[in-house]
Amino acid sequence: MASPDSPGTAAGGDDGGGGGEDRVLATAQRILKSLNTPKEVREDMLLIFSSFDNRLSNITDLVKDGDPTSSAAEDRFESSEKIILRWDADADASRRTLAWEDSPEEAAEYLSAIDEILQLCENLSMEDDKDRDYIDRADTAIQLAMSLLEDEFRHILIRNTVPLDAGRLYGSIRRVSLSFASNEGEIGDEFESFGEVDNESSGCFHERGPSLGDDLSVDLINPDAVAELREIADRMIRSGYEKECSQAYSSVRREALDECLVILGAEKFSIEEVQKMEWSDLNETMKKWIQAVKIAARVLLSGEKRLCDQIFDGAEWIKEACFNETAKWCLMQLLNFGEAVAIGTRSSEKLFRILDMYDVLADVMPDLQAMVTDGFVCNEAKGVLDALGEAAIGTFGEFEKAVQSETSRRPMQGGEIHPLTRYVMNYVKLLADYSTTLNLLLDSNEDELRDLQNDEGDELQLENMLPLSRRLLLLLSCLESNLEEKSRLYEEPAMQYVFLMNNIWYIVQKVKDSELAKLLGDHWIRKRRGQVRQYATSYLRASWSKALSCLKDEGIGGSSSNASKVALKERFKNFNACFEEIYRIQTAWKVPDKQLQDELRISISEKVIPAYRSFLGRFGNQLESGRHSGKYIKYTPEDLENYVLDLFVGSPNVLHHLRRKSS
Repeated sequence: MASPDSPGTAAGGDDGGGGGEDRVLATAQRILKSLNTPKEVREDMLLIFSSFDNRLSNITDLVKDGDPTSSAAEDRFESSEKIILRWDADADASRRTLAWEDSPEEAAEYLSAIDEILQLCENLSMEDDKDRDYIDRADTAIQLAMSLLEDEFRHILIRNTVPLDAGRLYGSIRRVSLSFASNEGEIGDEFESFGEVDNESSGCFHERGPSLGDDLSVDLINPDAVAELREIADRMIRSGYEKECSQAYSSVRREALDECLVILGAEKFSIEEVQKMEWSDLNETMKKWIQAVKIAARVLLSGEKRLCDQIFDGAEWIKEACFNETAKWCLMQLLNFGEAVAIGTRSSEKLFRILDMYDVLADVMPDLQAMVTDGFVCNEAKGVLDALGEAAIGTFGEFEKAVQSETSRRPMQGGEIHPLTRYVMNYVKLLADYSTTLNLLLDSNEDELRDLQNDEGDELQLENMLPLSRRLLLLLSCLESNLEEKSRLYEEPAMQYVFLMNNIWYIVQKVKDSELAKLLGDHWIRKRRGQVRQYATSYLRASWSKALSCLKDEGIGGSSSNASKVALKERFKNFNACFEEIYRIQTAWKVPDKQLQDELRISISEKVIPAYRSFLGRFGNQLESGRHSGKYIKYTPEDLENYVLDLFVGSPNVLHHLRRKSS
């Protein structure tokens, strides 16, 4: 080892340009690392090492300057301690807080004092009596400082929380209305019974909620305050008071988010309170919950995550803990309501709101899982999502049972469309809007395939159909069977067929003009149209066969030139009576669809008018030359054609007088 005076050391400081300097710095680093020793040993080491190289004497001076037991460091320690104690001595907390806000220079001085004490105490040892005294004083000062910083941290958070009203919250997501005014015609109490739905407006009982918009952030905290909060959080974390800092942050932000949920209408309800709600109130609350989940996930929690990242930058686990705690408080309130709905009673009017709740929670789930690392919260969210899915399927099943078991015994006046048909078709038409979700949730089984195979035949290729398509086929099959039963409430066979025509035609039109056509397929539509034609044929046979039998040649007693006038008079008289009776009855019948109404009238005209015109042409001249011919030949073919146009309007009418005068 070369002596301190040897040329290789003294003059060799420039050895190779920098090697000697590097060795000196390395030696200095080793010195600093060795300082975690009793003070006497440390001073001996510094004295020994300074003798090796005059450059190390400067380093030892710096090390001594960082030692609170040196005079310079002691002055700095006491000065910093005095600043902290002076602020703590101010009993007026409000003035102290205002001083922080109004005097950034004093605040900076206070933070510097904390930094100074933390730095000076880094190398102290509890084994040294004098060091222990400084450590105790430092702990006291830091404890006082942390109490003030915690209060200030809390106050800055509260003072700088940006007020959020309903307009700003709803406006933060595109395509979301600023109010939750109830839309007319949505599902309500009036739709709890099939029999109470008696007009077409029931088709508008639910409007699908708007889809989630793009993320649009709002400032949750005044941006100017974020830097102050970060400065305070940094000191509290470095001082070991990260728990107090985290608790202060979470408590303030939880209250702020709770206020936002109140603004959004997502109030706290117990399971019992939710289950006791009237449907109209529950419906409104469910709508508000759906929007609250959107805004909470896409605006509030994303903003909260960003805020945590800014304030606790560099302290990953604290950042994560603060966000998780704040998010948990907000999310659990929302999830508790979702769970209460999921386990509530299942009634058909709830299905679409439950599906909306399922969709919105499923939509935000990836965002929540990316932000929230608390396994409990994520599992709870997944559990509520699954429960809502099960509730939706259970409610769908209840609707199917209700359709199958609806047993109203009051026939519709005029053979009109039954309320059950209107309700079911408007309901399933809306179900098509949720086809993606329902296909995901619904299960298929072999029993369904077997039932449909028997009902629809091989052409449907049922094994290739989506689960929702199969369930809808079964549902509509139940509806058709129910309508068949209800048609038997009419005594007149002709009216039974008019009732079935009206209802099956209505079903076909609802399917054809909606997304249901894709779900049920062209074959299903063609088959039902064929049924309507068969009902029309059966109607003509049941209603007009007697009248048409009067226009046959059999039984007249001769050819067109010498037929029995008595028989002819009887035939014309009977035809007139049949036609007038049909007119009287069937003008009161109702075929509301204009196309079906026209097609039915055309079918009657094509069947009856040519037969009457032919019969009148062959035999009419034998009566026209006689007395009172107008008593028997009362109508021209044109008269009959015009009278047919009066049928199926739902307004009963009577033919009061003769339309032909006797010659």
